Amino acid sequence: MEGMYSVPLSELIEKMGLENLTPGIDTENILIKHIDVNRPALQLAGFFDYFDSERIQVIGNVEYAFLKRKNEEDGIKVVTKLMDYKIPCLIFCRGIEVHEKILAAALEKGVPVLWTDKATSAFMAEAIRYMRHQLAPRISIHGVFVDIYGEGVLIMGESGIGKSEAALELIKRGHRLVSDDVVEIKKISEDTLVGTAPEITKHLIELRGIGIIDVRTLFGFASVKNFQNIDLIIKLMEWDKEYEFDRLGLEEQYTEILGINLISHSIPIRPGRNLAIICEAAAVNNRQKKMGYNAAKEFYDRVTSNIMKNRDI
Repeated sequence: MEGMYSVPLSELIEKMGLENLTPGIDTENILIKHIDVNRPALQLAGFFDYFDSERIQVIGNVEYAFLKRKNEEDGIKVVTKLMDYKIPCLIFCRGIEVHEKILAAALEKGVPVLWTDKATSAFMAEAIRYMRHQLAPRISIHGVFVDIYGEGVLIMGESGIGKSEAALELIKRGHRLVSDDVVEIKKISEDTLVGTAPEITKHLIELRGIGIIDVRTLFGFASVKNFQNIDLIIKLMEWDKEYEFDRLGLEEQYTEILGINLISHSIPIRPGRNLAIICEAAAVNNRQKKMGYNAAKEFYDRVTSNIMKNRDI
């Protein structure tokens, strides 16, 4: 799904603290669509087969040392040829001094030349991390997302079933709200989903009969969080005696989002049930399982052991 989203080059320049050596080129309309960056070692040697020209191009000490081995005219020529492929930008790291003729060629070709004094590897890692987050596949889901003891719990269910009320009780108990009503989810790796709130509803909760409340204003900055990995899904369902709810938890149930299976629990709603405490228990239980302890399996082993003992009597 790479290439489906884009980031203006001007945004990357601001985020990474880059200096634009070609301010005459409009960077707002240059869009970055690839997560990875490229150090054009082979290209500077003249090999352009399979060259992905849509990636950010980075010059570090190794590439600069290679160019210095050439005479000045050949060095300028090979960099100009690189720009002929309509690369989005050329970034010089480690405070490398950029030749005036390279800047002149860049202005002619319309390729921004950027500069940073950061180490090449460190800059590339930071840029890739940022681009991976900005260009990640994404989806919006109806639900409430909270951080409970460090576990990202996505609470889902039909409108009016009590998701926001459960979140409010969790906030009162010291947990943190990420998003209410709509959760924006990004797939930042093959096994990680990150949830956040749309800017328009950030830190806000809608309570039927009361209206919109600002959680950060009422409960303080410690009650909200901008983003969180999604670890668990809790589905709130109306009580139905015909529906067979899980009572042991020996077999995990999963919900698929953006190709990733997340552990999910279906929780029946009945008068008198404290949803906040149930959500807390589910979050802690999920953490225990990740740390190697499974209470359901422990119970199963005890029952099996007891049956075996009774057989031996």
